[in-house]
Amino acid sequence: MGKLGLGRQFGRLAPQLDGAFRADGVFAHDRLRFVDFVDDVEELLEEVAWQEWGNKKAVDGFEEYMLQHYSG
Repeated sequence: MGKLGLGRQFGRLAPQLDGAFRADGVFAHDRLRFVDFVDDVEELLEEVAWQEWGNKKAVDGFEEYMLQHYSG
């Protein structure tokens, strides 16, 4: 997010992701279904993109960029 100039948004997003990972960094499957986590993250990223750029095309482009670069 920092490379995209969105680092200032991380402080606002981090609490919303709290509890999804255990202290050892492993996803907490016993607390949250992974598919629900992915849906929540997608919505958060769309909200960040909308706040930063304010148009649907930019939001869709940002989502596509994130999926291509961070999907593994």
